[in-house]
Amino acid sequence: MQPDVMTRRQSVPRRRWWIGIFVGIGILVNYIDRVTLSVAAPQLSEAFNLTPGDIGILFSAFSWAYALLQIPAGVVLDRYGVTRVGRWGAFLWAVSSVITALASGFGGLVAARFLLGVAEAPGLAASSKATGYWFPRAERALATSIFDASAKFANVIGVPLIAFVVVTFGWRWGFWMSAALSLVYFAGFCIVYRDPSQDARLSRDELAYIQQGGATPEGQSATGTAGMLGYLLTNKKVWGLTIGYSAYDYAFYLFLTWLPSYLVTTMHMSVLHSAGYAMIPWAWATFTDVFIGGWIVDHLIAKGHDESGVRKAVLVFGMICALAILGVIGTSDPRWAIAWISVSLGGLAIAGAVSWSIPSLIAPQGGVGTVSGIMNCVGNVMGAVAPALTGFIVSATHSFENAFWVAGVVIFAGILSIVFVLGKIEPIPGPSGEQRRTADAARSI
Repeated sequence: MQPDVMTRRQSVPRRRWWIGIFVGIGILVNYIDRVTLSVAAPQLSEAFNLTPGDIGILFSAFSWAYALLQIPAGVVLDRYGVTRVGRWGAFLWAVSSVITALASGFGGLVAARFLLGVAEAPGLAASSKATGYWFPRAERALATSIFDASAKFANVIGVPLIAFVVVTFGWRWGFWMSAALSLVYFAGFCIVYRDPSQDARLSRDELAYIQQGGATPEGQSATGTAGMLGYLLTNKKVWGLTIGYSAYDYAFYLFLTWLPSYLVTTMHMSVLHSAGYAMIPWAWATFTDVFIGGWIVDHLIAKGHDESGVRKAVLVFGMICALAILGVIGTSDPRWAIAWISVSLGGLAIAGAVSWSIPSLIAPQGGVGTVSGIMNCVGNVMGAVAPALTGFIVSATHSFENAFWVAGVVIFAGILSIVFVLGKIEPIPGPSGEQRRTADAARSI
C-alpha cells in the first residue's frame, strides 16, 4: 500500500467500523438463536420422547426454510435494501423464539424452527451487502470477518450462557432469553443502521474514502432483480463459489447442531461440561476467522500481492484444514477430539470469512444480494442435509464415525470447485443488451 493511501486511511473518521461491529452483533444474536436448540436438545429429547432422527429433523427444519428462501430473500434484499429488510428480520427472530418457548409438542417446535429459518434468511446476505456498501475493497476481508466470526463467537458465549439457563431454569427459558436478545437488537437496528448515503453521522471525507476505494455502489441494477437472477444463475464463477461454500456449510452445520450431543453421548460428558469443551474450537475459529480470514488477507493484498490469488489461496488453505474432521474418527480421548475439531473449525472459519467477502467483490451493480442468495441457498440445502443425515447415520450405526467420513468427502469436493471452477475473483460484467433481452423473454414465458 502506498504511504499516501495509508496516511489517508488513518486520517479519515471510523464510522464504518462501528457499523461493521454493529452488523456483527446482529449475526451474533441470530446465531445464539440457532444454537439454543442444540444446547436444549437433550432436555427436549426427554420432554417429548424424541429419537436422534427426530432431533435431526428438528435441526434441519430451520435449514430447509432458510435455504429455500435464500434466493427470494436475496432478490427482495436487492429490491428493498438492507435497512427495511434488516428491521423486519430482527423482529421475526424474536417472534420465532417466543413461539418455541411456548411449544407443546414436536409439531410446534418444527413450525417455530421453520419460522426462524424464514426470519433469518436475509441475515448473512444483508451483512455482506452492508459491508460492500460501507467498506472499500482494501478493508473488505477484515470487515467481512467481523460478522462471519460473530457466527463462531456465538458458540463461545452463547453455548455456555444458554447451557447455564437451560440447566438451571429449563429449556423454555433458553428460548425466552434468545427472544429478549433479538428484541434488543431489533430496537438497536432501527436506531443505528442506515446505508452510507443516508447516514447523517458519516462525514463527507469518510464517504469519499469508502466510495473511491471501490465500495459497492448503492442502488438497484438497471436489469431488474429477476433479470439479474437469471443472468447470475448461468455464471460459472457464481457456481464455483456456491459449490465451495456448500461444502463449508455442510461441515459447519454438522458442528453447529451436533457438537454438544456428540460430546454428551460419545465422550460421556454432562451438558455443562460439554459446553465448556465446545467453547474451545469455537473460540479458535473466531480467532482464525478474524486474523487469517480477515486481517492476513487484507495485509497481504496491501503489500502488493495479487488480490485474487491471495483470496483463493487462503480459501483453499482453510478448506484443507477443515479436512481435520477426519482425525476425530476413532478418537476416544476428548482432548484429542477437541484438538482435531478445533483445527477443522478453524479452517472452516477461514474459508467462511473469505467466501462471504466474495459476493460484494464479484457481483454486478445491484446483484450482491442475489449472488449471496444463490450461494447461501445451495449452501444451506447442504446445511439442512447435514444435521438430518448425521442423525440418521448415528441412529443406524450408534456412532459419529461415518458421519465424519461423509463430511470429509464433501469438503474435498468443495476444494476441487474452488480450485477449478471459481476462476479469478473479479467483478462479473453486467448483462449486455442481448443478455437483458434474453432474460426479459425468459420472464415473459
